[in-house]
Amino acid sequence: MSASREKKSRQEQTGSGWNDPKTAREAKERKEERRTNILYGTIGVVFLLVAIAAVVWKSNIIPKSATAVTINSETYNAAEVNFYFENNYQNFLNQNYNYLSMIGLDTGSSLKSQTVSATGAMFVADATEGETWYDYFLNGALDQMAGIQALNDAAAADGFTWTDELQANLDANMETLSSTASTYGYTEQQYLSLIYGSTMTRSIYEEQTRRSMLATAYLQDYQDSLSYTDEELEAAYEEARTTYDHVTCQFVRVNGAAADTDEEGNEIEVTDEMTAEAMATAKTTADAIYAAYQAGTSLEDAAAEYESTASYTNSESYTYNTSVLGEWLYDDARQAGDSAVLEDADNDAYYVVVFNSRGRDDYNTVNVRHILIQPEASELSEDDEGYEDDVAAKDAEAQQKAQDILDEWEAGAATEDSFAELANEYSADGGSNTNGGLYEQVYQGQMVTEFNDWCFDPARQPGDTGIIHNDSTGYHVMYFVGYDKPYWQIRVTNALVSDAVDSFYTEKTEGYTAEQSSFGMRFVG
Repeated sequence: MSASREKKSRQEQTGSGWNDPKTAREAKERKEERRTNILYGTIGVVFLLVAIAAVVWKSNIIPKSATAVTINSETYNAAEVNFYFENNYQNFLNQNYNYLSMIGLDTGSSLKSQTVSATGAMFVADATEGETWYDYFLNGALDQMAGIQALNDAAAADGFTWTDELQANLDANMETLSSTASTYGYTEQQYLSLIYGSTMTRSIYEEQTRRSMLATAYLQDYQDSLSYTDEELEAAYEEARTTYDHVTCQFVRVNGAAADTDEEGNEIEVTDEMTAEAMATAKTTADAIYAAYQAGTSLEDAAAEYESTASYTNSESYTYNTSVLGEWLYDDARQAGDSAVLEDADNDAYYVVVFNSRGRDDYNTVNVRHILIQPEASELSEDDEGYEDDVAAKDAEAQQKAQDILDEWEAGAATEDSFAELANEYSADGGSNTNGGLYEQVYQGQMVTEFNDWCFDPARQPGDTGIIHNDSTGYHVMYFVGYDKPYWQIRVTNALVSDAVDSFYTEKTEGYTAEQSSFGMRFVG
């Protein structure tokens, strides 16, 4: 049969309702093939989409780009928020490391699963009982971010620009980042990811550091511009004398609390009658001590007769507080030699008190430079033979080094500037070894005892040098620069500056709030 006829025959057969089995099978196979191709094509697309999504997710494109926080129309992604969150968290840990267990913060557990305890709320500023530690650190970070943006905007508006000095400090910060990472065996990116999460990059870290530095410099510039006349300081002092004055006094506290345990050490319930009886006994004791004092016995000796319930204090610098004792001592009518028996019902006690004087700190603060030389730590343990000898030898080496430095200074120009150069070269004091060992406006009691006593020796003169030793700090090569303002003026100035800076900050940050985006915030913390 010719092809044309075969075709015609199939057509006729088809038209009559008859199907060639071979043709039908081929048609079915072709249909299934098309369906299979479509299916596998669809599966291929799905797999391709999944693969693309995996790559995108692994690359952190979404976490990096998704908005986490908006502050006055300026958006921040998760990495930028994490910069402030982690810094806030780590700074808190560094400052409160010894108290973490007391406040109930477990660094090994999720911050989102831990709530602030009553103790934590008591000891941690701005913490609220019941909130999560995550929320506490996040809120602090967001407040900081809002403040930094506000100050950056204000700086731009006021023409306060980025300086070469700021750039040098930023470059040094970035170099420290790189060297620290290398020290611990990480690449820079690995180190950043370890601290701030996988979304952090060098550029984000650098930019947020720059913004933070600019905000700080702008605020510091305003603070440095503040100055006050002697008249202004005197007026501020008079407005708040109780804040700045201190009192010299003697007092005896007589305990009037009722015992809350029996003779066998068992806890008992304290009744009002028991409290009243204990306070009555305390008053009798206080009256007896007071009578002995009025009869010529020293207050200390009078109190010694009742040492089980009475404790004596001789204070050269009692500061104002709202207690019964504080209010009595700071009464403007108080005169030298005044004495009294005072009831402190709120604290279950009586006081026998003698007022001596009240005044402000008129002594001059001092400016001083020093070079700290610390003995090397012994590589031996305390139980090892020769430990004490090794410690003594290293101490002697430190002492000799201190003397050698002083000798070097005396053999040279022997000026304040040359001393400052030696301080920058040799001093182990991280607080002053970049500014020539200088401490300004040092007040009494600020430094360790030996340092303090040397500075405030009445015979001390500008240019004096010496070496002092403290068991805890080491050897100090000293240079006395001179006297500065009276301490009371320093305190008043600091208070005025603090209030002015707070007002300035409040003004510049008004209206700046951080609004969170739920999706972007998933990648924070």
